[in-house]
Amino acid sequence: MPRTAHIRRLFLGVALVYGAAPVGAETLREALVKAYNTNPTITGQRAALRASDENVPIARATGLPSVNATGDYTEFVVTAQNSFIAPPRQAVARANVSIPLYLGGQVRNSVAAAKTRVEGGRATLRGTEADLFTNVVSAYMNVIRDESIVGLNTQNVRVLDVNLQASRDRFQVGDLTRTDVAQSEARLALARAQLQSAQAQLISSRENYIQLVGTPPGTLEPPPVLPHLPDSPASAVTVAIDNNPTLLAAAKERDATRYDIGVARATRLPQISATGGAGYTNYLGSIGKTNGVAAFPNANKTVQGGLSLTLPLFQGGRPAAQVRQAEALSSRAIENVTATERNVISQARSAYAVWRSSEQVIQSSETAVNANKLSLEGVRAENSVGTRTILDILNAEQELLNSQVTLVTARRDAYVAGFALLAAMGQAEARDLGLDGGVLYDPVANYTRVSHKIWDFGGDGEPAAVATSTAQSPAQDAHVQPQSDPLLATPVDRNPALTTGMDAPSRR
Repeated sequence: MPRTAHIRRLFLGVALVYGAAPVGAETLREALVKAYNTNPTITGQRAALRASDENVPIARATGLPSVNATGDYTEFVVTAQNSFIAPPRQAVARANVSIPLYLGGQVRNSVAAAKTRVEGGRATLRGTEADLFTNVVSAYMNVIRDESIVGLNTQNVRVLDVNLQASRDRFQVGDLTRTDVAQSEARLALARAQLQSAQAQLISSRENYIQLVGTPPGTLEPPPVLPHLPDSPASAVTVAIDNNPTLLAAAKERDATRYDIGVARATRLPQISATGGAGYTNYLGSIGKTNGVAAFPNANKTVQGGLSLTLPLFQGGRPAAQVRQAEALSSRAIENVTATERNVISQARSAYAVWRSSEQVIQSSETAVNANKLSLEGVRAENSVGTRTILDILNAEQELLNSQVTLVTARRDAYVAGFALLAAMGQAEARDLGLDGGVLYDPVANYTRVSHKIWDFGGDGEPAAVATSTAQSPAQDAHVQPQSDPLLATPVDRNPALTTGMDAPSRR
């Protein structure tokens, strides 16, 4: 299956999934589109690629004709007395043209190296897109996870606070001991600490979202399912080695350094150029006359043409040093390919392992949540007949909370790892995701526009910022929509008190 078709279904069903989304809700697709259009990391990499495109016409210019013109005006303050022509002033204009005929392969190799690096730059841009999208997905899922955790902890604090008030009331009438109240106070204090930590983490996640996407997160919709993930780490590695953009960029740089060796070797080979020129000299009427007739003309013209041969004989060892340097850099590029390949293999296998592990954690956590709900109901029932204490109920509620937090965390980890796996396989870029936020950036268009330009005058105008600033975005808080789990919305101890707190003797 073609690589673009292999993952294009990633957001194919988003319109159906989000068709009934609330007004103002933001989808993962929309977040990715915003980052693709306004994130400074990717816009900066596009500018870097455009700069790399210009190396092709720069390299090609060395093999094209060069034309220059010069002009001189000279006043001879002191002239030689034995000169037949000693004009006090003269003006000279010259025009010269040089056409390289043979440069030892320097131009050919320079152009080939520049083109290869342009291809590598395009692969680097693909890698930047994949890394950015992976970070956006991670930030998106972090906000969803942390909002859920804050909601769960908020509800836990609310329930424990109500429970503490009830425990104090029952203590007043002698229905509970001081130990029961202390246990409730300790558990509430711990819950509040956990809530503060969760709120701080949510604020951090929301701020990181703004950094990547450029706008604050609103109500985030659940992401679509990731399709066609590999069935084994071996298959993931096979696809990654063929398609990972970072590995492709390293391979292109390796290929470019081979051309650099040819450029270095060309400096010790003969160079042949065709030359031509024309000159015009005017003595500005300063040559004297004899019997009213000038002995020499006051102006003359010259035209010349020929061949120029440069044969390097000795350059102090510089060409050999340049060749050795280019060979060493090529050796480094070869090693970088191996290092990048190792990193890609590690990324693919690690992402696959985390994804599979998180999927299993999700299943286990769902089972644990259901079991803990049943356990909580059972502990409460046993407490009603006196076989369980309030501490047992508090522990059961804490275990339920912990399993719920583990579940939302595992769901986040599984999705982020799955997307990272697609990125490692080279299948998580803008052209793969089918983003519909406008025309996708075409890195070939600029190269086509500039690669054969030979005019010396021109430019693209004063650069202006493309990415958006977040200086005016509001500081984020930890506010979330309140959650309500009926199981947790009831008092910890549901046994009827002997009397109410208001009727207790100490309250009269």
